[in-house]
Order: sequence, then structure tokens, then C-alpha cells
Amino acid sequence: MIRSLLCTLALTLPLAAQAPAPQPAPVAKPRVQLLTSYGPVVVELEPELAPQTVANFLQYVKDGHYKGTIFHRVIEGFMIQGGGMLENLDEKPGRAAILNEAPQTFKAGLKNTRGTLAMARTGTPHSATAQFYINLVDNPLLDHRNMSEEGYGYCVFGRVIAGMDAVDKIAKVKTEWRRGMGDIPQFPVRIKDALLLPAQ
Repeated sequence: MIRSLLCTLALTLPLAAQAPAPQPAPVAKPRVQLLTSYGPVVVELEPELAPQTVANFLQYVKDGHYKGTIFHRVIEGFMIQGGGMLENLDEKPGRAAILNEAPQTFKAGLKNTRGTLAMARTGTPHSATAQFYINLVDNPLLDHRNMSEEGYGYCVFGRVIAGMDAVDKIAKVKTEWRRGMGDIPQFPVRIKDALLLPAQ
């Protein structure tokens, strides 16, 4: 009986003493600094949750597309939108539209909450190109609800991690109606450049 018990202990002790499997190191998330005329804004992106959207945004950054564009739509208490128009309100040519990843990002917990970064688009779900917006408040009506055109939602793919004070300053600029569009800042809110920061 004692010998049987000792044999059992001898078999189980090494297993119990084994160290837990090492956890993989967290993957560094890309960060981009938007140099605006109201101060720098740093955004952190979610490539694992929104791979196509993040790849698209980063390609525009690397191509220098955002340099010289403006925040052309500012609605206090809602969001600021930019990245696609020049100071004269001409639209800067972009690449082909991308797949709207809102269903999967919403399921993963990325929602249109204050400080998050999301893709702007037309009323057609899969029409986003270069333009993006930053939520000034929680905007649940912009989240994915269903697969219909009205409920598809807007894809969140990152968040502001520094410079939200600059975003809030932009939110308070005076706007006007110009060239058939509302909510245009009276004076240009410039994106001087968008820089990919070193991974951390």
C-alpha cells in the first residue's frame, strides 16, 4: 500500500512542479502622431482586431497622404472628421474603398466611445477610403447593430492616447456652411503631417 502510494506521488509530483507555459509577449501596437494646427494627437491602432483597416490607414500615413489635409467637418458634442480634403475643400484622391470591419471590431469590444478613431464613409457600408474621425463623446448610434445598410456601423480601429486636449480645442472652432457642406471650420484646421512612431 505504501509502495503504491509512493509510486503515485513519484508520477504526479513532477507534473505539479512544472512551471506554467510562458505567455507570448504582447505585440506592440502601431502608433501615429497627427501634427495638427492645434497641437499633436497620438493614436494607437488595433491591427489584430481591424487588420485591413489599420493596414489601409498606415499605408496612407506612409504615402504622406494626410500631409496638407484638414479636419473639414467639426461637430461639437459629436466628432471631428478629416484626412481627405485640402484647404480649398477639394477632395484629395485616394485608393480604392476597403471592407468595413465594423461587425468584427464591435464584437471584439471596439465601440464608438469618446477618443476612439474610426473610418468615415458614405451611406454605403464598404465605401471608406482615407477619411477618418475622432469621437468627441460616446456615439453608440455609430456602432454596428446588424448587417443591413443602416445598421452596419462605422469601424473603430484605434484610440487617442495623447493629445485629446487638442482634439477638444478643435471641437470648439466656429463652423459655417460652404460649398454645399455644413460644419466646415471658418479657418482651416490643418493636419500638417502624420508620422508613424517607433514601436514600443
